[in-house]
Amino acid sequence: MKVKNRKLIWLIIGLAVFAGAGWALWNRYWYYLPGLLARIRDPIQPTMKVEWTGGPLPAQFTADNRPPNIVLIVADDLGFNDITFWRGGVAGGRVATPAIDSIARDGVAFSRCYAGNATCAPSRAALMTGRYATRFGFEFTPAPMELSKIIAREMPAGQAIYHADLEAATPPFQAMEAPKSEVMIGEMLHKRGYRTIHLGKWHLGETPASRPEARGFDETLSMYSGAGLYLPKDDPNGVNSVQDFDPIDRFLWANLPFAITHNGSRRFTPPEYMTDYLSNEAVRVITANRDRPFFLYLAYNAPHTPLQALKADYDALADIPDHRLRVYAAMIKSLDRGIGKVLAALRAQGLNENTIVMFTSDNGGANYIGLPDINKPYRGFKCTFFEGGLRVPFFMKWPGRIPAGSGFPNPVAHVDVFATAAHAAGATLPADRIIDGVDLMPYAAGKKAGFPHKNLFFRSGNYRVLLSGDWKLQIDDTQKKIWLFDMAHDPTEQKNLAAAEPARVAALQAELAAINGEQAKPLWPSLIEGRIGIDAPLGLPENGKGEYVYWAN
Repeated sequence: MKVKNRKLIWLIIGLAVFAGAGWALWNRYWYYLPGLLARIRDPIQPTMKVEWTGGPLPAQFTADNRPPNIVLIVADDLGFNDITFWRGGVAGGRVATPAIDSIARDGVAFSRCYAGNATCAPSRAALMTGRYATRFGFEFTPAPMELSKIIAREMPAGQAIYHADLEAATPPFQAMEAPKSEVMIGEMLHKRGYRTIHLGKWHLGETPASRPEARGFDETLSMYSGAGLYLPKDDPNGVNSVQDFDPIDRFLWANLPFAITHNGSRRFTPPEYMTDYLSNEAVRVITANRDRPFFLYLAYNAPHTPLQALKADYDALADIPDHRLRVYAAMIKSLDRGIGKVLAALRAQGLNENTIVMFTSDNGGANYIGLPDINKPYRGFKCTFFEGGLRVPFFMKWPGRIPAGSGFPNPVAHVDVFATAAHAAGATLPADRIIDGVDLMPYAAGKKAGFPHKNLFFRSGNYRVLLSGDWKLQIDDTQKKIWLFDMAHDPTEQKNLAAAEPARVAALQAELAAINGEQAKPLWPSLIEGRIGIDAPLGLPENGKGEYVYWAN
C-alpha cells in the first residue's frame, strides 16, 4: 500500500512538473504562433524574378507636354538626426548620407515637415490620400491582438492600460484597412495616364480589395504588413541586434518572415538584403518605364525593427563600438546607398530633368530601439506628438522648377504630397471631400511665402495636438495634461507655457475641438494605451523631466 501511494505521489509530482514546464514554455513562446500559422497557411515560395512591364508614351501626351515623373521615397522610422544634411547623422555623423542630402541640395529642404501621424500606418494613409487619416477612421496602426496583449503584459506595472472590454469589437488584423471610399494617390495619377508602381511596405490593408494592386497601383512588389525581416535570421551575410527589453521586438523576431509578393502572388523569398533588393528593383522599374510618365512609390521598411544589417556594411563601421548602434548605422548606410542608385538611374535614363523626387520618413525614430540621439535635438520619439515623433525630413527636387539649395522654414505636412503631385501632374483633385493638403510647389519654387496651413491637427485616441502658426498645443486626456509651446522661440519644446498662457490655451482648445469634431470615429478600437517617455528611449534610465504621454493603439 505504501509503495502504491509512493508511486501515486511521484506520478502526481511528475504530472505537475510536466504541466508547469508546459505552461512555462507556452507562456514564453506562445507568441510564435501567429507567424507559424501564417507559414502553414501561406508557405513562402523560392526566389522568383520579377518582370516589369514597359510601354510607350500614352496617346494623350506628346514629347512636349509629357508631365513629370514622380518618385516618392519614404523611409520607415527614420530619426530626424539620422541624416547628415543638418550636420548631424547617426553615430555622431560617422555615416554620411550623401544621396539623401543631395535631394535637398539639388532642390528644397522643408525644415518643418510634420508626418501624417506619429506611427506608420495612419501616416501612410495621410500620404496616400492627402487627408488626415482620422477623417476616415484610420486612426490606429493595424496590429494583431496578440501583440497588444504581449505589450500590456510585459510592460512595467502602470505603464500600459489594456482595454479587454474592447476585444469583441476588434476585427481581425488582416481586416484593418483604409476604407475603399478613399481616393489614393495611385488611383488619381493612374487616371491621369501615369504608370503607377509601388515597392516595399504598404500597411494599409491585407485583404485582396485593400492591397496596392487594388488601390490604384498597376504593379506592386509588396510587404503588406507593417514590418519584415531584411534577411533570414541566421543568414551568414547578416548581423542582427535583438532588443530583449522590448516586447515588440521579441514579437517581430518570432513572427516576421523574409518574404515579399509581386502583384498579389504567393509570398516568395527575395534574392538579397531587402533594402538592396527594393533599390535594385526600383532601378529596373525606372528603366522599364523611361518612355512614359510614371509614379514610383518606393516605401522602404528601413530602418524599422528588427535591426538587421549586411555584414559588409557592419564591418565597414568598426569604429562604432556599440553593437546595436553599429547595426543601425549600417542600415542607414544601405538605405542611402540604395537611394543613390535610384537617383543615378534617373540620370542614366535621361529622366532627371523631368522627374520630381520627394524624400521623407513616415514618422520619427522609435524609442524601442534604445538609441537616445536619433531625433536630436528634438524631444520625443515615435508614438508621441512631440517634435521627435512628428518632425521628419522632407526634401523635394525638380530641376529647373525648384531652385537648388532652397529652404522653407514654415510648417508643411505629409498631407501636402497628394495635392503637390496632383498639380504637378495635371491631375484632378477629388471634389467631393475635404483635402487637407496644399500644393507646395509655389512655396518650393520661391513664388509664395508665409504659412501654407492655418492649422495642422493630429489625434490618437485621448491624445490630440493642434499646431496653429508657431503655437503648438498638446492635450493628453488620459493623464489630464496640457502642454503649450512657442515653437518660434522654443523649437525643442523645453518650456511648457500652458499655465502662463491660459487665454491662449482656451482659444487653441476651441480651435482644436472644432477640427476634432470634423473627424470620424475610429474604424476599430484602441486596445492599449502605452506610456511613452519623452526624454529617454526604452532600455535607458529617464534622463530628463520624467514626462510621458499615453499613446493609444
